[in-house]
Amino acid sequence: MSKILIRGAKVLGGAPQDVLIDGETVAEVGTGLSADGAEVVEAGGKVLLPGLVDLHTHLREPGREDSETVLTGTRAAASGGYTAVFAMANTFPVADTAGVVEQVWRLGQEHGYCDVQPIGAVTVGLEGRKLAELGAMHESAAGVTVFSDDGKCVDDAVIMRRALEYVKAFGGVVAQHAQEPRLTEGAQMNEGVVSAELGLGGWPAVAEESVIARDVLLADHVGSRVHICHLSTAGSVEIVRWAKSRGIQVTAEVTPHHLLLTDELVRTYNPVYKVNPPLRTERDVLALREALADGTIDIVATDHAPHPHEDKDCEWAAAAMGMVGLETALSVVQETMVDTGLLDWAGVADRMSFKPARIGQATGHGRPVSAGEPANLTLVDTEYRDRVDPAGFASRSRNTPYEGRELPGRVTHTWLRGKATLVDGKLT
Repeated sequence: MSKILIRGAKVLGGAPQDVLIDGETVAEVGTGLSADGAEVVEAGGKVLLPGLVDLHTHLREPGREDSETVLTGTRAAASGGYTAVFAMANTFPVADTAGVVEQVWRLGQEHGYCDVQPIGAVTVGLEGRKLAELGAMHESAAGVTVFSDDGKCVDDAVIMRRALEYVKAFGGVVAQHAQEPRLTEGAQMNEGVVSAELGLGGWPAVAEESVIARDVLLADHVGSRVHICHLSTAGSVEIVRWAKSRGIQVTAEVTPHHLLLTDELVRTYNPVYKVNPPLRTERDVLALREALADGTIDIVATDHAPHPHEDKDCEWAAAAMGMVGLETALSVVQETMVDTGLLDWAGVADRMSFKPARIGQATGHGRPVSAGEPANLTLVDTEYRDRVDPAGFASRSRNTPYEGRELPGRVTHTWLRGKATLVDGKLT
């Protein structure tokens, strides 16, 4: 069993300490530690966090391996400090059966850069008409606990109610892509001043907010758990805040790009900024940051959505929606939340590891950095600054909105159960 001694790391941003890894677990945390034969990593004041957990990743396999594969996506995850990701169901074929979710889960096991937990579809083929095999997916080897038609909204209230009732039996959660389809027909960007000036079809905030309002009421009625994917508006924040004050079992996520970017960027007509839900206003961005800081929004999730070059290098209307995010997420959170004083590093660990692991029931992840815990860890050089160069990404796709932008922080090491997946910024 190998031993690794991480010397002088700021655990969750605190005072420098030594952390000894023995095999798959953390053996000891303290000062002045030593261990015969241990590999020594000089942290030099870098921040040590529990391995990050992403509750919303698109790995594209099976079916769109030209965009991403489980291998390339998990390599990107390890590069970004993640030790577990939840893979969305909108693959080809859709992950709506035990067979497909087991395939994705086994690919994650085989490649070994991070744990892959498949998310099962709520409805057959993401078509919103008939419930998928929720029980069979939960009882499969993949042990699915999170279900979502992400990319599409479960807009039928009866289907949504039935899904909430079904997953309640085994403690699962339905993750809703909140988008009322009739209100967003032909929509290209956020509805507002910029869309009016550019003449692009507007995507109103109420299309998101109305679905969230309905679903928290349904969750309350059923007594089940609902999770809101990629919440993006100030109004959505207020609905979730109200629901939590009532004791409704709702959790919510925000993406890094919705914490930083606004719809003003669409003036460039660069399709790299086209995403679902769309980039919103500065007012929305500030409301999202405040809500993440005060706990109304529970977690940061990347919505890592890789696309091949030809799907983005075209006119705006024809371009696919989505951005890659696994390799830049922590840097964006540092810029928007830590460097602004809204969160400390313990808060980042809570929003990007502890809580997403709890929501998704990711056993062994989101655990304290203490003796006896699994050695799922990430080391971050918070003083580092550089411009984003997608040519160096591990992801198969390059559709990042941050190309050429200077961002703070860099993940230097990632360990999955004591095994290094990233060393000095390079994948092992």
